[in-house]
Amino acid sequence: MAKKSWLERNKRKAETVKKYAAIRAEMKAKRDYAGLSSLPRDASPTRVVNRCSMSGRRRGYWRKFGVSRLTFREAALNGLIPGVTKASW
Repeated sequence: MAKKSWLERNKRKAETVKKYAAIRAEMKAKRDYAGLSSLPRDASPTRVVNRCSMSGRRRGYWRKFGVSRLTFREAALNGLIPGVTKASW
C-alpha cells in the first residue's frame, strides 16, 4: 500500500489541474507561454500520476482496468474480473 501522503498529494494535484484547466487551455490557444509559466507547477496535467485504485501503486499501472499488474493478477486469479481467464496452451 502506498503512503497516505502520496495519495493525498496526488489528489491535491488532480484538483489543481481541474481548477486551472480552462485558464491553461486559453493561454495555450493564445501561445502565452510566459503566462503558462506563471501558473503553479501542479496545474500541469503531466504532474498527476496514475495510481492503482486498490493498492496505490504507481508502477505497472494498467489504464484499461485502473489497477496495477499485481492487483490485476490477484483479482483475475480470484475471478473478480469478468472475461479474464488464465492462459493455458
